[in-house]
Amino acid sequence: MPESFDLDRLPTPIGTALLVTDADGLLRALDWEDYEPRMRRLLRLQYGAMALKDARAPRELRAALTGYFKGDIDRLAGIEWRVGGTPFQQKVWHALPGIPAGTTLSYGGLAARLEMPRAVRAVGHANGSNPISVVLPCHRLIGSSGSLVKYGGGLERKRWLLRHEGVEI
Repeated sequence: MPESFDLDRLPTPIGTALLVTDADGLLRALDWEDYEPRMRRLLRLQYGAMALKDARAPRELRAALTGYFKGDIDRLAGIEWRVGGTPFQQKVWHALPGIPAGTTLSYGGLAARLEMPRAVRAVGHANGSNPISVVLPCHRLIGSSGSLVKYGGGLERKRWLLRHEGVEI
């Protein structure tokens, strides 16, 4: 049987967010409406055959994300989530919330934190496959020169998210 998830849409200041939750109400994916095909592809890579049905996300999840986009940055920490992926991807994804709001870290810096300083490219690749944008703050990773590089939702969204969290670009 294919895995079944619920799909909800949440308007935000930077576009409509797609919220994918499981039967326990845990967030499995957050992506942007204009990147829905990529989100579905990433979900298939993680979970194999799966089905998405339109259904409202849990009230607490919607409230936390709405609060974040209204300026209560700390609301992200209260969101419960679950990811699939490889053990290495999971290690990277679980490290992302350790980058405090209002700060950034280079891909090399994250690789060093994970005690794998030579795995910069692998960290970048795992970061690019992050299924839970914003909540697992992949937007806080930047290039070694301090430049904005790669963001699955587009660099304008990355710039907005960082500014929203108090980072001057």
